[in-house]
Amino acid sequence: MSLLETGFVSLGCVLALIALRVPIGIVLLTVSFGGVWAGLGFNVAWGLSRAIPFEIIANWSFSAVPMFLLMGFVASNCGLTRGMFAALRILLRRLPGGLACSGVAASAMFAAASGSSLATAGAMSRIAIPEMLRAGYDKSLAAGSIAAAGTLGSLIPPSLLMIIFAIFAQVSVGKLFLAGFLPGLLSTFMYMLLIVVRCRLRPDLAPAIDFEPTREDKIAAIRDVWPLPLLVLGVLGGIFAGIMTPTEAGAVGASLALLIALFRRSLTLDVLKKSIRDTVFGTSTIFVIVIGASLFTSFMGMSGVPRAISSVMAEIAGDNVVLLVLMIAVVYILMGMFIDSIGIMLLTLPIFFPLLQQANVDMIWFGIIVIKLLEIGLVTPPVGLNCYVMASALKGTISLQRIFQGASYFILMDIVTLVLLVLFPAISLYLPSLMR
Repeated sequence: MSLLETGFVSLGCVLALIALRVPIGIVLLTVSFGGVWAGLGFNVAWGLSRAIPFEIIANWSFSAVPMFLLMGFVASNCGLTRGMFAALRILLRRLPGGLACSGVAASAMFAAASGSSLATAGAMSRIAIPEMLRAGYDKSLAAGSIAAAGTLGSLIPPSLLMIIFAIFAQVSVGKLFLAGFLPGLLSTFMYMLLIVVRCRLRPDLAPAIDFEPTREDKIAAIRDVWPLPLLVLGVLGGIFAGIMTPTEAGAVGASLALLIALFRRSLTLDVLKKSIRDTVFGTSTIFVIVIGASLFTSFMGMSGVPRAISSVMAEIAGDNVVLLVLMIAVVYILMGMFIDSIGIMLLTLPIFFPLLQQANVDMIWFGIIVIKLLEIGLVTPPVGLNCYVMASALKGTISLQRIFQGASYFILMDIVTLVLLVLFPAISLYLPSLMR
């Protein structure tokens, strides 16, 4: 069997094992080692397995991952998001579906402080959905709005997916963060627009709330809203002003989150232990996948599989970049139904990179397209992780089927947003163009 044939067989094995629900990090590690052993010998496989993990984990940029995770877990576990939702509830109360809109807007703000879609969905489902259910909101609307809004954790900077993409694509993390800002705001607006239109057409989805805040309510909301904006301003402001690198900003963000929680007297020893434990677990999971993906990338490059697939796709697409991106989008959406976001990205990038470079595609712009596609996968059945996280957090209050049903409307808006991002690259590229 030739090396190319070994590569294709190994790719098939990866997809089959993932379909059997074997953890993707383990799949990539074992299949990569076995494929290199079969194609090039044991010594080569052992040499790669010894060298690549150290080279990857020793990459300084990856130190931002545990820092941003810690910042997000502290913000979530210490309740730094509750004040933001209460304030937005007052501000948006007159809109049809105002509570759902408040949940979306609060999720967008929390996304800028967590960098994680799953953390955003989990935190906001415990804060916003009980309020909506008490107000008589339709369960599908309540769950779907937060499931979709949770995906903003991937698109609005700082984002863990952006950090990993930037490292593997060898592009600036800071520029990619800037590129995600306007698409993140656009996605937030599109979600809120859908809620308003649906609730205007069907008022029974979100009954009007007879709630007129008193002066005391407004003062209390203002007094309690400051932690999250301060945290976001400290992190993103430092990056965009050029004062800090994204890696340094992660450390500053984690420290600032701890200080804010300490000041508010919400940082207990148990909360600190839980935040650190969640950070260690999350970082370990990500690093196992990253190491496995790095080995798989090296193996794919040796086998020639990316070149073979790229040549076929290039022949079909020709010089039409939009058609090329459309073909890649179909692959991402289909894979998003079965595989987690990091796994999809690291599994496909080594295959698509040669083709994208040949077509002179801007990798910053493509990075935003990829993140948006991965967002869709987070709420697409049967493996929409955001929906499963919410079902677990809600503990049976809303069925998984109702959550997926509610999220389906927002998937349509995601596709509309994706089309706009493809047709108008300036939405993603304008802010990075201002960065020197």
